[in-house]
Amino acid sequence: MRLKVIFIIIFCFIFLVACHLFYLQILKGDAYYSLSINNSIRVVPVEAPRGRILDRNGVVLADNRHSFDVTIVPQELDDKDEVFDFLSQILQIDKNKMLQQFWQRKVAPFSPVVVVEDVTKAQAMSVEENRYRFPGLYIEESYNRYYPFHEVGAHVLGYVGKMNREELEQLNDYGHSSLSTVGKNGIEDFYDSYLRGHEGGLQMEINSRGRQVRLLGIRQPQSGQDITLTVDQRVQQMAYDSLASRRGAVIVMSLETGEILTMVSSPAYDPNIFVDSQLRSKTGSLFVDPQAPLLNRAIKGQYPPGSVFKIVVAAAGLATNRLDPARTYNCDGVYELGAAKFRCMHTHGPQNLFQGIMHSCNIYFYNVSQAIGAESIYRYARLLGLGRLTGIDIPFEEKGNLSGPSLRKWYTGDTLNMSIGQGDVLATPMQLLRVLATVGLNGREVQPYFLKAINHQELVKLSTSRQVGMIPQVYEILNNALRMVVDESGGTAHILDIPNMKVAGKTGTAQSGRGKDSHAWFVGYTLDTQPRVAICVFLEYGGSSHNSVVVAQDILNQMRLADIL
Repeated sequence: MRLKVIFIIIFCFIFLVACHLFYLQILKGDAYYSLSINNSIRVVPVEAPRGRILDRNGVVLADNRHSFDVTIVPQELDDKDEVFDFLSQILQIDKNKMLQQFWQRKVAPFSPVVVVEDVTKAQAMSVEENRYRFPGLYIEESYNRYYPFHEVGAHVLGYVGKMNREELEQLNDYGHSSLSTVGKNGIEDFYDSYLRGHEGGLQMEINSRGRQVRLLGIRQPQSGQDITLTVDQRVQQMAYDSLASRRGAVIVMSLETGEILTMVSSPAYDPNIFVDSQLRSKTGSLFVDPQAPLLNRAIKGQYPPGSVFKIVVAAAGLATNRLDPARTYNCDGVYELGAAKFRCMHTHGPQNLFQGIMHSCNIYFYNVSQAIGAESIYRYARLLGLGRLTGIDIPFEEKGNLSGPSLRKWYTGDTLNMSIGQGDVLATPMQLLRVLATVGLNGREVQPYFLKAINHQELVKLSTSRQVGMIPQVYEILNNALRMVVDESGGTAHILDIPNMKVAGKTGTAQSGRGKDSHAWFVGYTLDTQPRVAICVFLEYGGSSHNSVVVAQDILNQMRLADIL
């Protein structure tokens, strides 16, 4: 009886084994055969160079240089510790650091993992000479981005990097691999689909030990497309030098078309840090730097606009017929609201609209804001583009902040603060530039943009425009007042009365918080240059608006001397 039970158990075991073999060889035979074929053929991806980025005059702003990466195919790896010990000795890199990189980037057993990027040619040769000892270890040729102007214009260009695990999972269906380089910010990110080429590959037959037997096929990589921007590198350099490492931003835009001639944010960073293996150790400090060098203050910084907002208040009053330009209010330096006192920087005496804008008189605008009403000011601020995105073609733009009586509980003091661009009002330099440009174009609002040409084929005009619906007299009055800010000796931007150049604009000194210096603004436009341009200079904690006017004067003078204007 006991022997019979043993025979039954053995029979059942043999039967199960037979069933499993039937499943593997008959039912799943084709699938496993296909896998075995794939295991013997390895595709070595060949990275394609990214397209270059050029300025409007053909100056190269972002280029490529040849480089070598050390990669490992996990499935082919025999002894992980031995390989990483060897690499650590040859490359003089900490073994644990490479292992951490390996596990972070590992996606699939047959997907190559970059463990060290951009090794020297001598190091690449040393690794290549020893590859026979370490199955799964490879040297891949690639291209590294190079930014010849370093910090100048970094926030416009952005930077690139290898795809992380999350990006690869999202974009794997679009032909990306773990070796793909993609844009991470700025133009590199926004126009990545044009700049990124199509990867090539080598189809290799390998033996059971992971060694190459023969080349089966080649697919040549296709370079990305060159793109040309509207920016002028000469003006970029002028703006960067004029800021002189102070925190802030400068934007110069073609008034008629919306083409961005320059956008500079300071402090800046060198985008080469993200792609040069010798510099990459510095990236960590960028993210913790209290000066926030990675922040593009031109489109992402949100600040109180200060007295620049008075143009919006004036527009609302004129458009609703609640503001008589000739009516005067007396400025004795203080506006009293109950026990609260709202002050002006000076005692100006009687002020009409033109004088109120020319002298940037707070008392005048405290008075007119009561006649206009906060809801009308809010409505026309929205109409002129505040509180919404400009739609400029780089990522991560902020829309600022705009509030009004219909959105929260509102007090008279809120209206007074709003009338001089304080309180809940926040705007980006790009938004304020477009507001003043709209006034300078008599109500035509253009969309700012960077992309001028793809593969040297100039695009049909990208910029769209709309008419901001106010009667022509509103813009005529505002333009005359803004011209007086520069043209009259008492104007707050009189030093911009440059020979052979007519400029109009508005200054702003915006309170930034207890114990901190004010923000300094100048936003304006030229009237008689070719091309006409709008300019915004913002100095974060820059003190008096006079300081921003000095920067604007320096840039416009340099542009005139260089025959750009």
